[in-house]
Amino acid sequence: MRISLIIILLLTSTLVISQNEGVVIDKVVAIVGKNIILKSDVENQYEQLKAQGSTGENLKCQIFEELLYQKLLLDQAQKDSIEITEAEIDDNLNRRIRYFVGQIGSEQKLEEFYGKSITEIKEEFREVIAKQMLSERMQGQLTQGLKVTPTEILKYYKKMPKDSLPKLNKQIILAQIVKYPPVSEKEKLAIKEKLRSYRERILKGEKFSTLAVLYSEDLGSARKGGELGFVGRSDLVPEFAAVAFKLKEPGDISRIVETEFGFHIIQLIEKRGELMNLRHILLKPKVSPMDMFKAKTLIDSVRTLILKDSLTFEAAAGKFSEDKETNKNEGLMINPMTGNSIFENEQLNPSIAYALKGVKEGEITKTFRTKDNRGQEVYKIIKVKELIPPHVASIEKDYQLIQNMCLATKKQEFIDSWIKRKQAGTYIKLEDDYKNCSFKHSGWLK
Repeated sequence: MRISLIIILLLTSTLVISQNEGVVIDKVVAIVGKNIILKSDVENQYEQLKAQGSTGENLKCQIFEELLYQKLLLDQAQKDSIEITEAEIDDNLNRRIRYFVGQIGSEQKLEEFYGKSITEIKEEFREVIAKQMLSERMQGQLTQGLKVTPTEILKYYKKMPKDSLPKLNKQIILAQIVKYPPVSEKEKLAIKEKLRSYRERILKGEKFSTLAVLYSEDLGSARKGGELGFVGRSDLVPEFAAVAFKLKEPGDISRIVETEFGFHIIQLIEKRGELMNLRHILLKPKVSPMDMFKAKTLIDSVRTLILKDSLTFEAAAGKFSEDKETNKNEGLMINPMTGNSIFENEQLNPSIAYALKGVKEGEITKTFRTKDNRGQEVYKIIKVKELIPPHVASIEKDYQLIQNMCLATKKQEFIDSWIKRKQAGTYIKLEDDYKNCSFKHSGWLK
């Protein structure tokens, strides 16, 4: 298997190493097509992995070969004219920044640590991330048509040494019924009135960005004057996009628009082809204690019907649950990390893990309050559909896992073959620093 995971935190390692003393004097250590690898590229990732506990005398050589592979992909992507949109790059950078902020505590702390604004950090690494994304997309295109048949999966499983089968922790399959406390019409009207007043103030000359900083409840964009950066229609929820993309001229301000996140007004900053740079002010309606109580009471009553066998949990999920992602599938919860319905304990939201304490297979939790992935307050009950004890992976219990492993092996074999062919037709030059490495693919040395 490749060690491509080391590339995932490329930005992290680059940022971290920039804080260290004694940064290596840089030089080019390899050329692949028209793309270069610097000594610092290797050293930065080596320091990052070492800090995470990775060791081994061949580690630098592994990192170097992985970078050679990435540059080979990039060379092919450039030849095939593969493109990454500005919106995709922005989204990737934003996800990374959110990760760093989560690690360090806040955007302010991150800026203080690096002595740069969030915007400056993004701009500094924009080209690096764009090239990485091109490489990743090229790899995806190379293997996207590959599939495995049930016969191949069974053959792969039978060939696997028993001591190499994954050992799986305790797992759980869950279903849920969700109720969102309703927002009163009075509260909605009050929110709309506030946004109207902000809109009028802007039309009279106040800056949209100033009011966004002061009042917007989208904390991620509020600090930047409400600016979202360049986005396409597909990057926005439909209601927001429908209104935003009707704006014609820079400075135009939208009517009030309601989305699942709350109520917004939007300002166009700039149009660039199919992309728009936008600002917005978001206000989120508040739910009254009485409405919270009503939501809890409703879920409690549904729970009582299920416990009395007047209604199955699955039928109740379809009838009462307000979670759009699960209510049409009998409430079955999907693990966002894996795409299947199996969770390990550490993959559960802490409030859900707490509610499940002591709940056995087939049982239902008490009604509990938590937040959805947008931070909105909800009430839930959850059914433990199945508890899977720790076990060695088997074709009977873990077919999807074995299928994924089989497909990953098939993709790797294809990539290995592609690398060999690509090496033969690509200009590759290595400096002496890494010529003594024991490479997996010998074609790097010419």
